[in-house]
Amino acid sequence: MKTVCETCIHHCSLSPGQTGLCRARRNENGKIVCSNYGQVTSLALDPIEKKPLKMFWPGTAILSVGSYGCNLRCPFCQNYQISMWDGEAVEAAYFSPEDLAEKAAAYQGRGNIGVAFTYNEPMVGWEYVRDTAKLVKEAGMKNVLVTNGTASAWALEEILPFIDAMNIDLKGFREEYYQKLGGSLGAVKEFIRRAAEHCHVELTTLIVPGENDGEMEMREEAKWIASVGRKTALHVTRFFPRYHMVDRQATEVERVQRLAGIAREYLDNVFV
Repeated sequence: MKTVCETCIHHCSLSPGQTGLCRARRNENGKIVCSNYGQVTSLALDPIEKKPLKMFWPGTAILSVGSYGCNLRCPFCQNYQISMWDGEAVEAAYFSPEDLAEKAAAYQGRGNIGVAFTYNEPMVGWEYVRDTAKLVKEAGMKNVLVTNGTASAWALEEILPFIDAMNIDLKGFREEYYQKLGGSLGAVKEFIRRAAEHCHVELTTLIVPGENDGEMEMREEAKWIASVGRKTALHVTRFFPRYHMVDRQATEVERVQRLAGIAREYLDNVFV
């Protein structure tokens, strides 16, 4: 008998033993479980600006943790070695929520302010984010989520009480572009609005030549972000050939600057 996973927009209908599109959730005896729970593939003490967060505790560090799996299929993915593979194809070490919270506390002497859930898509394993973030919060530290924003509203509500800041990818501003990536612009917009009501939010748009680099698209995007909040930070970033997109050149710096300039007509905090 199949069971539907309702964590994200895909609503994968899974037979017993079958894993969803994200490669991180499976049907185990009729129940959808998080198969990447505690499976850490990447762990680093990063500058918080690398998330990127420009306006949340600048100058500090944050313990950044990633697992495996993602519910989008971006052909330019920077971390495809973990986001596009499953648990059998990656090396991982188990860290319980208690283990990770203790490690975060141990690094406070090196400027660490908490934990950032990043590298792969953390919301495909929202249970681990929730359980760990709760302990980190209880220890007086901060939690950051770096996400594509493609999660169900109820899953977002599960973690919101424990999250202090997010960087959310807004990959473009055309529904057809999001469909190419396996996502939904509408779903991401809803995610952003709700997150911004609760915590500090910054957005990132990677400018891919020939895909989402139109001036009108950026104008419409910036107008919409301003409706969320004119002070919302937007990071306009440069594409480099990666994964399945090694067939084109890196984005011209002048193009990134031009699009950032358009965004600044509507937003107070735009970074390149």
